[in-house]
Amino acid sequence: MASAELRDTRRRIKSVEATAKITRAMELIAASRIPRAQARVKASKPYTAKLIEVIRNVGAAAGGASHMLLEERDVKTVGVLVISADRGLAGAYASSIIRLAESAMIAHRRAGREVRLFAVGKKANAYFDYRGYAIERSFIGVTDTPGYGDARAVAATVMDAYAAGRVDAVEAFSTRFDSLLTQTPITFDLLPVQPPTGDEGGPAVSYSYEPSPEEILDRLLPRYVEAIVYNMLLESSASEHSARRRAMKAATDNADELIRVLTNVANRARQAEITTEISEIVGGAEALTR
Repeated sequence: MASAELRDTRRRIKSVEATAKITRAMELIAASRIPRAQARVKASKPYTAKLIEVIRNVGAAAGGASHMLLEERDVKTVGVLVISADRGLAGAYASSIIRLAESAMIAHRRAGREVRLFAVGKKANAYFDYRGYAIERSFIGVTDTPGYGDARAVAATVMDAYAAGRVDAVEAFSTRFDSLLTQTPITFDLLPVQPPTGDEGGPAVSYSYEPSPEEILDRLLPRYVEAIVYNMLLESSASEHSARRRAMKAATDNADELIRVLTNVANRARQAEITTEISEIVGGAEALTR
């Protein structure tokens, strides 16, 4: 009959094996989503690049025309857009971008600026809400497979706040997808829009405009902000899946190692029991022969 220690060790082995099955499944799911997320990131870049090119040429033709989204103000209130994650089990993915955003918010407050927070993802929303930060607007259920409609909603919210004068600038915090192994938290000055320079987007092109360049620019700049937010959401999604795959692989490897260690412990305990049983049998046999 197995001892209490052996039974406990076997229960632990079964528990760890069940956990390993879950982490292995999550690793495979995350790995299957990475190629699609990478493809979406790659597909979004030509659109943004063409927008930059057109805005640069239209802006030049408009003779430096002003626009509400180009207006630079004395910054008294900063809008902070944080793109995190809706789900956990992705290592330090969400916490790294949240810490970067929180450091910037603390710096702004020390400089005497007010901060208005826009949180994308449950992780950022829960973190800042728990710590008493006032959240202007939250976006939940966006980060796993973001669509352009999600980007339009986020962009419209920050642009409305900027147009209404509730914020004088908007800083976005997201994660840049560099590779399967490297994802970098970044800061981007979203508003006011920085006009593309002559070095961006290729050579200047002469267009015939209908309607006027100013009206075209008025339509293009909001689309540009939407495209930038969409690209951020896509890169953050790809980064999240990559981080989760790595985290789940590490968890599975750790579980396999723990199973190996516990199996050795169980084997030693069973060997000790067998030795004890043999000793008892031999002792009993010797007693009967006397």
